[in-house]
Amino acid sequence: MPIATDYPFLNILWSMLVFVGFIMWIWLAIMVFMDIFRRHDMNGFVKALWIILVIVIPLFGVLLYLLIYSRGIAERNAKDVAASQQAFDERVREAAGGPASEIEKAKSLLDSGAISQEEYDKIKASAISGS
Repeated sequence: MPIATDYPFLNILWSMLVFVGFIMWIWLAIMVFMDIFRRHDMNGFVKALWIILVIVIPLFGVLLYLLIYSRGIAERNAKDVAASQQAFDERVREAAGGPASEIEKAKSLLDSGAISQEEYDKIKASAISGS
């Protein structure tokens, strides 16, 4: 007897749909837990109640939290993304240095005697001109 007749195509689709829905619900529950723990405007007792609600009545707890706090979740995510972008930009600026960094390095080489005054002036002029 062929195996395909034991498990029809629509049952396969239904199983896949249930599996994807379960994965999506787990992802939403994790996001809700992350949001609960990173909130500073909610005291510990309220956080504990939300966690208990999400654990005891999972689907209802997650959906209720998303309905009540959806705007706050989006604002906190946007603020976190902006802070991460600002920190990244600052690190890139520090790593890149720029003309002032090149002139500072050249000055330290001049002070140590590794380069002459003429070489320092060339490095300074090229750093200021941007090439």
